[in-house]
Amino acid sequence: RFGILERLDSGEVVIGDGSFLITLEKRGYVKAGLWTPEAVVEHPNAVRQLHMEFLRAGSNVMQTFTFSASEDSMESKWEDVNAAACDLAKEVAGKGDALVAGGICQTSMYQYHKDEDRIKKLFRQQLEVFTRKNVDFLIAEYFEYVEEAVWAVEVLKESGKPVAATMCIGPAGDMHGVRPGECAARLVKAGASIVGVNCRFGPRTSLKTVELMKEGLGATGLKAHLMVQSLGFHTPDCGKGGFVDLPEYPFGLEPRVATRWDIHKYAREAYNLGVRYIGGCCGFEPYHIRAIAEELAPERGFLPLASEKHGSWGSSLNMHTKPWIRARARREYWENLLPASGRPFCPSLSKPDA
Repeated sequence: RFGILERLDSGEVVIGDGSFLITLEKRGYVKAGLWTPEAVVEHPNAVRQLHMEFLRAGSNVMQTFTFSASEDSMESKWEDVNAAACDLAKEVAGKGDALVAGGICQTSMYQYHKDEDRIKKLFRQQLEVFTRKNVDFLIAEYFEYVEEAVWAVEVLKESGKPVAATMCIGPAGDMHGVRPGECAARLVKAGASIVGVNCRFGPRTSLKTVELMKEGLGATGLKAHLMVQSLGFHTPDCGKGGFVDLPEYPFGLEPRVATRWDIHKYAREAYNLGVRYIGGCCGFEPYHIRAIAEELAPERGFLPLASEKHGSWGSSLNMHTKPWIRARARREYWENLLPASGRPFCPSLSKPDA
């Protein structure tokens, strides 16, 4: 089984997984606000099933469900949650050709006490569990400030395993105004082999940010693999803080959900940009992951298992009794569709609260 860097170095497309917190909140297993992953202990079958759905849809990486699972957010529960999350991710990854990634994210402490030693201790605690469970590689994700992301990379590098780092920033850069290109350069210098963005912004905005990161690395002569895990929601109206500032966050986001065809476009544009680790974050359902796998099937040489239940570009509609529905069984139709929202009194864009 090849590791993450062997796969990326050979030019293989690695497909990430998708939404856990938002999806499991909708299904009744996670509490919004805290956004902590007790579900791995309280409802392991729900977490296992979601991992399975992403695997079947084409994910090559099972990320441990350990977002906000540090002592900072979970007090005494943190260790059991991290261990259980690793076991679930490993169990499902073993059923396919998937790697396990141990994930850490920003702390709430950073904004109030920029205490490098205390924050690094929180990261190190999670890393000790990931090392004990022998995950394949590590991801530092969802960082608003590059300084804290660099601390996370420095800690994760202590394991000797490959490290990916993704920030939850848009084209304007981090919350201190550090531009995306500079963020990417600092993360690579700290030891990250894979850099990019995750969460906070939709497909188009996320790809703009990755492009700026790529330019920044090119200008400094640094090399790294690129990674993108955008929201499954459209966010053209977002400011610097991303979708958390939208009045719809987190309980009214459904009108913004990307279609599978939007995600075909995202996957193709990411690939053309040179991104080879392509996945999703909040709102990214298994059918969105399948769309990435189907769009890039010519390059990858195979379709995911879930495509057994999905005709390419609507071809299964060929069986329909109504001729105007049969007429939709073609790529041009879905590729050029501008879907209506069906919401007669809704504005097309929002004004972020912040």
